Amino acid sequence: MPSLMKRALLTVAVVALAAAATVGTARIWTAIGGAPLSIHGWIAMTVGIGGTVALAWVLMALAFRSDRDGWDARADRLPEADDAATIPPVRPEP
Repeated sequence: MPSLMKRALLTVAVVALAAAATVGTARIWTAIGGAPLSIHGWIAMTVGIGGTVALAWVLMALAFRSDRDGWDARADRLPEADDAATIPPVRPEP
């Protein structure tokens, strides 16, 4: 399956999950005695849930890319021996 098709299916799955979460949340809200949601409530809840799912998706993608490209390994590397001469020594405070 081409990569584009996989991404399209993943996008459809995420949108369907967000829609199911929105409907489920609205039904639970009504079941516990909350007021019925107006169209503005539906829009706000859809945007909130969709935004949360999108943010989680992007942050996880960045974490996986960082791991795959080795950005984490470079961040904690100690200075090389040549660079150590240029770093001034740390003096303890009196």
